[in-house]
Amino acid sequence: MKVARFMQRREPAGYLAVRLLVPASHQPHVLAGYAFASFTDDVCDRGTVQERTRRYDVWAEQVRAALSSGSARHPLLRAFLHTASARELPRHWVDSYLDGARIDLDFSGFATEADYQRYVEQLTWPFLMITSGLAHAGGGSAEFAAGCRLFADAAQRTDILTDLAEDLRGGRLYLPVSDLDQYGITRSDLEKGRDLPGVRALISATAGAARATLREAAVILDLCPAEHRRLMRFILDLHHQRLESVTARGASIVRRPVRDRPVACLRLLAGRPTGELARAAG
Repeated sequence: MKVARFMQRREPAGYLAVRLLVPASHQPHVLAGYAFASFTDDVCDRGTVQERTRRYDVWAEQVRAALSSGSARHPLLRAFLHTASARELPRHWVDSYLDGARIDLDFSGFATEADYQRYVEQLTWPFLMITSGLAHAGGGSAEFAAGCRLFADAAQRTDILTDLAEDLRGGRLYLPVSDLDQYGITRSDLEKGRDLPGVRALISATAGAARATLREAAVILDLCPAEHRRLMRFILDLHHQRLESVTARGASIVRRPVRDRPVACLRLLAGRPTGELARAAG
């Protein structure tokens, strides 16, 4: 019950999607995975670097002790332990996520695309495997994990664009510096919200890269158990919808974050996809 309340407060749209699109017997596991990963993410994001690091060290030690002992007092962690056991989640994905989460404690940015890809490999992909990966008992096949890796890349690049304005205000830039150099712009141009040809070109190219990887990630639909296919289709189409919003907004995303459109989200939940997946389905 505490897991459900946590997810309702933190991710109301995601919570509703799970309730509507996943069979009742699978819902507790999906929610437990996302609640654990989201709570860990929150620990890394709030407070000064010193506060976050201190709090995270305590949490990570608590998680690892719980995984080893099989018991926990924290309600979200206790629910996740039950789910990890029931779904036979390989522990290495949890350990990888805990190790990768440290990157965000004092994030300094990416110099190159290779730095960005290492971030996806070390943090975003393990996050996907302890959430979406719960669709398969035992974590699924190597092909399924590879599909999740593709989606991790596409989702991360999409999030970078939708959250660009907020991240810049918080002193963070997740776009590789090499990308800014390629289009002849500076971090200051983004922070000052300048509507320059280079800014527009950078946003268009980044959205295009995310969209291309997202199309490749649709292979997950063929590898996903039937019980989770509707939710996965919703998630994929939601990211296509976000990229459409980014493209429509252009350079203004450096001044104001991109938010989901409620009516469009309801259409997706009702099984009426728009945009990229609708065209693909046709």
